Amino acid sequence: MKSEILKLRKLLDENKTTGEELFKQAIAKNDKEINAFVTILDKYMHRGGKTLIDNIPYALKDNISTRGILTTACSNILKDYVPVYDATVYKKLKEAGAILVGKTSMDELAMGGTGTTGNNGVVRNPWDKKRLIGGSSAGSAASVAMNLVPFSIGSDTGDSIRKPAAYGGVVGFKPTYGRISRYGLFAFASSLDHVGCFTKYVADAAIVTDIIKGYDPHDMTSLKDEDECYFDMLNNSVKGKKLFYFKDICDPKNYEDDEELIEILTKFKATIEKVKSLGIEVEEVEFPKELLLALYPTYMTISCAEATSNNSNLTGIQFGPRGEGTSIEEIMFDARTKGFSELIKRRFILGSYILQKENQEKLFKNAQRVRRLVVSKMEELFKKYDGLIMPSSGSIAPLFEESSDKLSDKYLILENHLVIGNFGGFPSISIPSGIVNKMPISINITGRVKEDGLVLNLAYKIEEVLNFEKVGE
Repeated sequence: MKSEILKLRKLLDENKTTGEELFKQAIAKNDKEINAFVTILDKYMHRGGKTLIDNIPYALKDNISTRGILTTACSNILKDYVPVYDATVYKKLKEAGAILVGKTSMDELAMGGTGTTGNNGVVRNPWDKKRLIGGSSAGSAASVAMNLVPFSIGSDTGDSIRKPAAYGGVVGFKPTYGRISRYGLFAFASSLDHVGCFTKYVADAAIVTDIIKGYDPHDMTSLKDEDECYFDMLNNSVKGKKLFYFKDICDPKNYEDDEELIEILTKFKATIEKVKSLGIEVEEVEFPKELLLALYPTYMTISCAEATSNNSNLTGIQFGPRGEGTSIEEIMFDARTKGFSELIKRRFILGSYILQKENQEKLFKNAQRVRRLVVSKMEELFKKYDGLIMPSSGSIAPLFEESSDKLSDKYLILENHLVIGNFGGFPSISIPSGIVNKMPISINITGRVKEDGLVLNLAYKIEEVLNFEKVGE
């Protein structure tokens, strides 16, 4: 079984290394040019725990509350914020004995998909430093991609774990909505936010998720644990399982002028044949194109509206540097003008417009209706199929100078289908599947709500037949 965690567990159990040595090695391997971290801890902290991750180092996204440790969400409005309580996911990892190395870089307030908008600079892709690794969980992806830690924790609101995982050649898993408590996660869009993990292999994602999942009285959306051990389910037979993919947008013939995309889709079809060798049935289906084209605007409408509401407390009074002015309004205006980047200000303006009483019916409620249509169509397909399998992205990690917010049909569909997992709260995982132009490509598997174990099982078996390894390792 391929597992970085189990490999380190064996070394620890045989007294060939110690947690403190692994902690120091992780810090020593850090490449500052990649810029994966906002904060690196200056001392080894071990609480002790009889679990597989006891004394295993890991990294934590900088929008997850850690008592006594600087937590900025890479925003100037929170540049000096030190939380007074622990997020549930961090508390569980501490109790399991895992060793925190540091807090990872991200897009400001988790609003972005490039890893370039945080106040501490851009995050570079370890495969090619001229390329981005995606966001918003950029540093968490990079820390695993550069083999600094065997796992890291991130958050996913639209694709913020699975897309960076795809660009970085690692595994990115977003469980069912509510499977992992969001208590202590800085809210972006509460109906879409998920906590998840990055790992090198699927087995490691199962190990970590088994430890951090479960009901939390501090999070009213958290789910009761069914007492399933996902790690124990990895070797279940997948023969007879059924997967589907979207027919039109996975046909290379529809993309005559994009050689890179054609190669990605051609390799996706080759991957499908390997999947079938496991006894898994894979079929193409027609999914309403008008719904696929609506994914991005629906996501932007809902997420901007919820973000505006969730971040209304960032005034420069409760948090962040105090603004200048002679009235509360002037102080808030000055603090927010200086404290937020242009991207964040744009999103808050959009959210405020969407939430205006006269616009709610036309914009916000219509977006909710479209979301419901997408989820209903997926639930209909899930009555026949066990999961959706798709390319995680329609491109390799973009060069920094090529990254853009411009929209196209390719961008709207192939680059945004991962948000379906957030719309429905479906468990969803990206796993490396090959190389195009010396960069990793990835496939994504999305399954039914609460069937996280099956999604991990499918991903594990597919990972075995793909046998992906980073070039040069």
